[in-house]
Amino acid sequence: MIIAAKYSFNDGDAIQKIRPHLIKEVEDIIVSVDASQCKTKKSKEITMPGKMLYSPRDLNSVFAEGFVSKGWEKKRVKCNYSTNYYLPGHTPKPMRQSAYQEMDFLKERLGIEVQFGKYAFMVYNVCAKMTIFHNLGYIDAGIEIVPVKSFADEMSTGVSYFEQFVWDLQTRGVADIDIPVLIYGIDITND
Repeated sequence: MIIAAKYSFNDGDAIQKIRPHLIKEVEDIIVSVDASQCKTKKSKEITMPGKMLYSPRDLNSVFAEGFVSKGWEKKRVKCNYSTNYYLPGHTPKPMRQSAYQEMDFLKERLGIEVQFGKYAFMVYNVCAKMTIFHNLGYIDAGIEIVPVKSFADEMSTGVSYFEQFVWDLQTRGVADIDIPVLIYGIDITND
């Protein structure tokens, strides 16, 4: 993979000054990913039947291998949902499974999210999840790794991309609860 673009949200560039060794580690992991082994998904979509696409699931697995090999860990936080806000007369059904929030990777108070999903997930990661993990005392800053448009075009339709994400963040603006986040736009190498 190559790092094709970077965007600093809420002074995300400051991470370079605070934890330069982690930035180097993240960038080394990105460029070490061999995306060619992840072109495993045969499209069933009407617009591109039979075309071989990059599998987000396989890409996430390869990234996970890289981060775990460098000592990064997933962080799960159990969510205890309140029923105090139900209106009188409504009896909630018991929840069957434990709910949780999860940060893809965490090391030295830096949170990482690798996102090859739909549009809403990228903004959610930066504007909600990273703020939650900061408020819970786990991270001070974050990094979001996403495909650029040309790479997203080689995946199923609906996968969001760096350019749209940056536009959303610029148009939204920075709120006083936002933390510094560095966003990497990645692409496949030109083999």
